Amino acid sequence: MLKFPPWLSPFVLLVCAGVPGVLSLTTSVQAQAVPAAKASGASDSEFADAAALPAMVQFPDATTTTASLSLPDAPRIVDGSIVAVNPPAAPLAFSPLGPGDTDDYKAGQQTKRILFIIPNFRSVSVDAKLKPLSVKQKFGLATSDSFDYSSFIYVGLLAGVDFAEKSTPEFHQGMAGYGRYYWHDFADNTIGNYMTEAIVPSITHEDPRYYTLGRGGLFKRTYYAISRLVITRTDANPDKNTFNISEIVGNGAGAGISNFYYPSPERTWTKTGQKWLLEIGLDGGSNIIKEFWPDVAHALFGASKESVAPEGQKTGSAPAPTSPAAPQQ
Repeated sequence: MLKFPPWLSPFVLLVCAGVPGVLSLTTSVQAQAVPAAKASGASDSEFADAAALPAMVQFPDATTTTASLSLPDAPRIVDGSIVAVNPPAAPLAFSPLGPGDTDDYKAGQQTKRILFIIPNFRSVSVDAKLKPLSVKQKFGLATSDSFDYSSFIYVGLLAGVDFAEKSTPEFHQGMAGYGRYYWHDFADNTIGNYMTEAIVPSITHEDPRYYTLGRGGLFKRTYYAISRLVITRTDANPDKNTFNISEIVGNGAGAGISNFYYPSPERTWTKTGQKWLLEIGLDGGSNIIKEFWPDVAHALFGASKESVAPEGQKTGSAPAPTSPAAPQQ
């Protein structure tokens, strides 16, 4: 087998792609070179030389048709206008869900964000079977969940609720008070994401993603969503259920770390336990929203299905291959 240096590969492909067109060009020009040489009174030897000239150095006359000289994917002249053989696809229409979202809501396909606000990068569509995440991918997932623009909006809503309820009186009120709530909630959310999606799952070899059930009644799917707080999959065997150490221990560790930056009245065992349970409860509510989001998305944006790219694919790119598999229950 011939091997080419990596830098030479594009030129090899270009040559291979142009061979059919060059052969067609050679045949056409040589066919016209024969009568042209005879008409000029050339000798037999000159005629043979003219017929043997490479097509690259022979020039067709004005009677040569465009079709006989066309190379692969070359533009053609139709009614005096240049027309591309493979014109670029028309841009997709505007989608209310944005690039990277799904086009098949009925099948339980997930989108990257929920209503532009709630990060949804951990959700896996119905019947999708994915490869285990590497350590690098787990940290990338936690980073996306923590620093995507939707995360800042989400934290702003949480801070607004805490601000209205005066959950931490030491932060006081006003814009300065809201700012304190905001950065504390942002730190809580970021630390919790890294603990539950990256650090602990890398140690325990667990899959931090949420696999959508997408079928069954309301109670069955709600129970399934809540049960994912204590049940997850392993990296070694995606079809095997295991206790969700990442969720329970990760959120507990996050609650303990938060004692380093909260006021001293908030550092008691009771307050730490409350924050731990609150984070788990928020994740449970998030699971329920993720489970039913494809149904809601279809009801809200079903008419715009044709304008949204498949999951994991940017608008205008080739479809990503998928291999169906039943979700683990």
